[in-house]
Amino acid sequence: MLLPYLFTSDRLGFRNWQSTDLNKMASINADQEVMQFFPSTQTKERTQQFIDRMQKQYAERGYCYFAVEKLTTEELIGFVGLAYQSFEAPFTPCVDIGWRLAKEHWNQGYATEGAKRCLQYAFQEVDLKQICATAPAINLASIGVMKKIGLQFDYEFEHPLLLNHDRIRKCVLYSIDAATYQEQGTTS
Repeated sequence: MLLPYLFTSDRLGFRNWQSTDLNKMASINADQEVMQFFPSTQTKERTQQFIDRMQKQYAERGYCYFAVEKLTTEELIGFVGLAYQSFEAPFTPCVDIGWRLAKEHWNQGYATEGAKRCLQYAFQEVDLKQICATAPAINLASIGVMKKIGLQFDYEFEHPLLLNHDRIRKCVLYSIDAATYQEQGTTS
């Protein structure tokens, strides 16, 4: 019998993607408020491509932007996880931590809780050496999560995939390495 989750946090279950996730994730990706710091909303077709890419990445690397469910309801609320990034930038290739949740689940601590658990998974179970996070400089909510989970500011940069999008092209890079994560874990 397959376990329903790869791992859990207090309130969240993290798992690989299933075909039944398409409609809910497509709905999240079509929400203009959820996607306000991206070039556009995403179609159902693009959401399916994302799910396929995450399933492949999990099979190859043991991590992805995991499908995340609330444990109490088993409801898919979005994703939190890790993704290999190789776009052209001074800090790539890297492993990125990221999240996207349905807006009815914002401001309840789920992104922070999920990201903390994914850092633990990254450093203790997958044995990664460093985790990065990027966000448009105007995305203060995501930057707040980065700070809460212990990532440190590195620098601002113009995101090569967003150069045609003036509002979001200026981004920030935050990161944490395994040694710093261990130090934080023993002092907190």
